[in-house]
Amino acid sequence: MSQNPVSTFDNDSAHWLVQARGVTKSFGEGAIRIPVLKGVDLDVARGEVLLLVGPSGSGKTTLLSVIAGILESDEGEVRILGESIPELSASDKTKFRRDHLGFIFQQYHLLPTLTAVENAAVPLLIRGVSKHDALAQAEAVLGNMGMGERLAALPTRLSGGEQQRVAIARALVGNPKLLLCDEPTASLDGETGHRIVQQLHDVGKQPDRAVIIVTHDTRIFEFGDRIVHMEDGRVDQIQHGQEEPG
Repeated sequence: MSQNPVSTFDNDSAHWLVQARGVTKSFGEGAIRIPVLKGVDLDVARGEVLLLVGPSGSGKTTLLSVIAGILESDEGEVRILGESIPELSASDKTKFRRDHLGFIFQQYHLLPTLTAVENAAVPLLIRGVSKHDALAQAEAVLGNMGMGERLAALPTRLSGGEQQRVAIARALVGNPKLLLCDEPTASLDGETGHRIVQQLHDVGKQPDRAVIIVTHDTRIFEFGDRIVHMEDGRVDQIQHGQEEPG
C-alpha cells in the first residue's frame, strides 16, 4: 500500500523512536546537481524492525545517513528520541550518535591495527568504559556470533564474513537505542545471515529500541515488522509483515 505524505510530527515520543518529515538531499551543484531524496516522510516505532528496500540508487543508504546525522538534508527534519537532529551542533551530533546509535556499515570500516575484539570494543572505549570491561563485553558479543576463536585476529586475517560479524558486534556492544544497518548480510552465508539477523531482530523488538536495515536480501524479509519500498528517492510502498507488495 502507498504512504500518504505527512507534513507534521506526531508528538507521541513514547511511541515513535524516529520521525522524518519532508527530507530532501541532492549531490553536486548546478547542471550536475542530482536529487537523491525527494521529500521522504518516515516513522519508526519503538520496538520495531523496519527494512528499507528498493533498487540501487533509490536513496536507501542516503536516507540512513541523513537519519543518523552523518549527512545533512537540504530540507526537512529528522527527530530521534524526540531530539531534532538538524538542530544539534556538530559536537552534540557526535555525542548523540555515541550515546544512542549503533552502525553496521557495508564497508565494515574496521581499524587495521586492532584485533577483532579490540575493534568490537571501540564504542565502549570511546564512552570511557575501562579497557578490561570493554574487551570482556566485546568478547561476549563476538562469542555469540561464533567468533570466539578469532578474537585476536587482525582484520587482514579475517574473511569478509568474519569482518562483517566484527562490524555487527561493534554496533551491538554499546546497546544502542537505534541500530542502523546497511546490507548487514551481504557477506554472510544463508545460515550465518539468518542467525545474525535474528540477533538484530531481538534487539529491535525491545520496547525502547528500534532497528532500520537497508537490504536487498529477500531471505530476511520475514524479520521485518514493516518493509518500506523506496523508488527514485521517495517512499513508494509500505508492506506490513508478510503482506504481498502491491
